[in-house]
Amino acid sequence: MDTNELIPNETAHPLHLVRDTLDPEPASLPVAITEAASQHTHHIISLLVDWDRIQDAYRAYAYFRWVDDHIDVTLRDRGDRIAFVERQQAIIDRAYAGGLPAGLTDEEQMIVDLIRSDIEPDSGLRLYIENMMAVMAFDAERRGRLISARELNEYTHALAVGVTEAVHYFIGHDDPSPHGAPRYLAVTAAHITHMLRDTCEDLGAGYINVPREYLAEHGIDPGDVHSAAYRAWIQSRVRLARDYFQAGRGHLAQVPNDRCRMAGHAYCEQFERVLDAFERRDYWLRGDEQDVPI
Repeated sequence: MDTNELIPNETAHPLHLVRDTLDPEPASLPVAITEAASQHTHHIISLLVDWDRIQDAYRAYAYFRWVDDHIDVTLRDRGDRIAFVERQQAIIDRAYAGGLPAGLTDEEQMIVDLIRSDIEPDSGLRLYIENMMAVMAFDAERRGRLISARELNEYTHALAVGVTEAVHYFIGHDDPSPHGAPRYLAVTAAHITHMLRDTCEDLGAGYINVPREYLAEHGIDPGDVHSAAYRAWIQSRVRLARDYFQAGRGHLAQVPNDRCRMAGHAYCEQFERVLDAFERRDYWLRGDEQDVPI
């Protein structure tokens, strides 16, 4: 994630909703990883997360940031990526079973500490961990191959469930949020938008974000990003994301916790600006989409 800051200020939001201090543990590894990866996430955690869950929120973000970077950057061999994810899953399974995994790295210790803090059965935190591991496993395996529409939808849904449940677990936990079909739509829209924005960068890394069925139907290759068919794909996905954001914002309006609503709307706004950019460009890719911050 980029370091775009969408932080409440005293002219936009009441001061009683935000923190007056940052960094509960400035020297800790979770804080250091989060701050280095995303100033936006760092500030959202320090300002909006429930007081008793701040350090766990840093652990949650930092651990999966570390796993994602390993998959995307460090491990070039597919077998190494899959073995790495399998190790992480084994650590998580053993920690949830009450075991004490040995020989952990400092980064792996973060997820064990996080799991030990989870005393609620079937909690939002467990849903976050399970779904984010599904996302990581798919990324480790799919690199360099075409994916189906079903796989793409399942991938996006797993990420949407994970991120949404994390937000509600860490922000306004004591104010139960409503369930229902629109619960995951805002994050679904954000992931659709994120994949559009990262199209060219992902292609360079071997990630193809257009279903193989669409490519075959229109007779294009994954790299034909300047074709009319690719433009039509982008247009359809932008419109779908717009619809999902609208429904997701309707759901957010029913969330009782002020801080949770604030975080949700800020999350939507940063991705909606990417959609604005695509619409200004008439849905054509120009290769500089990474310049639009999220």
